[in-house]
Amino acid sequence: MIDQITAPDWQQLRYRFPVLEKKTYLNSCSYGALAIEVEASLQRYLRARADNGADWGYWVGRNEAVRKSMARLLGAESDEVAITASASAGINSLASALKFDGPRNKVVITDFEFPTNAQIWYAQELRGARVVRLAEEDGRIPLEKYEEAIDEETLIVATAQIAYRHGAKQDIAAIAEIARRKGALTLVDSYQALGTMQFDVKQAGVDFVVGGMLKYLLGTAGIAFLYVRQGIVDSLTPTATGWFAQEDITAMDITQYSPSHSARRFEAGTPAVPNTYMAEAGLAILHELGLEAIEQRIGELTTLIKDAATDAAYSLSSPLNPSCHGAMITLRSSDDNRLVASLAEDNIVVSCRDGNLRIAPHFYNNQADIEHLFHALHQRRELLV
Repeated sequence: MIDQITAPDWQQLRYRFPVLEKKTYLNSCSYGALAIEVEASLQRYLRARADNGADWGYWVGRNEAVRKSMARLLGAESDEVAITASASAGINSLASALKFDGPRNKVVITDFEFPTNAQIWYAQELRGARVVRLAEEDGRIPLEKYEEAIDEETLIVATAQIAYRHGAKQDIAAIAEIARRKGALTLVDSYQALGTMQFDVKQAGVDFVVGGMLKYLLGTAGIAFLYVRQGIVDSLTPTATGWFAQEDITAMDITQYSPSHSARRFEAGTPAVPNTYMAEAGLAILHELGLEAIEQRIGELTTLIKDAATDAAYSLSSPLNPSCHGAMITLRSSDDNRLVASLAEDNIVVSCRDGNLRIAPHFYNNQADIEHLFHALHQRRELLV
């Protein structure tokens, strides 16, 4: 437990997120609030473009800085992290390196997946993959289902750490242990988790992790990452590639394909330079505050949300047990899109999926934000189940 005396001054930190002066912003599961440091980083890029034109040496350095910072967040080595344009780009690059013409051609996914993770693996059916999807039961995927589905024909298990529709959290270490014991690889979509909780890829025992910078990592869209466990990097050769994936990006060699011996082999073309500035700045805030303190803070806020919902007799889609959900808490709605639009009229920013109102605080939120939300919800009770 964090000593409250040494914890950050959460209220003081709010001034660094100007949107909070205008909005009750509880939508970090969709897009994180913009920090003044992140905005300033983009302005630095624009000024440098205006003053210098091009500065490729510095720009490549920003990409490397994001790689190093992301590795630190994951408990990984820099050589195990690829910086990609999106989670889709990372998964596609990985999928292109896998072969489905052998005895292991099964891909296990679940009902928790964001469309990207499911669609890419279904696309591999054109290359011989067999996709098996595990059904959700009462808002969870029982570990017994993984035990049953993963076998000697399974190549990879690809699943989300936290379900984007309702916020339920999976035991990734337990899933990875089952896959490893049966000789299969594990890919984790951690988009809805990273930045809100501690997650060490080594302790979890996973082979791959994807995520992006636009939500709880406080960056922007158009930049993401793929973690690849060091011991298997050289055994996987992507066919989806580009010049930044080569061992020597300055060689400009058009006579051969020479992929990097690091996870950089899963990258592609020129990085989105402005986005590297913003991602670097966003990650720096997380390192400054510490994930342990952030995780505790979010736990306090999600408890307030669950308590308020329970007191009002609203129907929670997320589990009550804090070990079984992430930063996003969801309420059942009879018309979720209408409810989101109506709350926006009171300057409350939330989102919805699959009949659920998604309430997603980050460390910059406070009790007043939650009280404002529930005051507005009580006035719209007819839209809640």
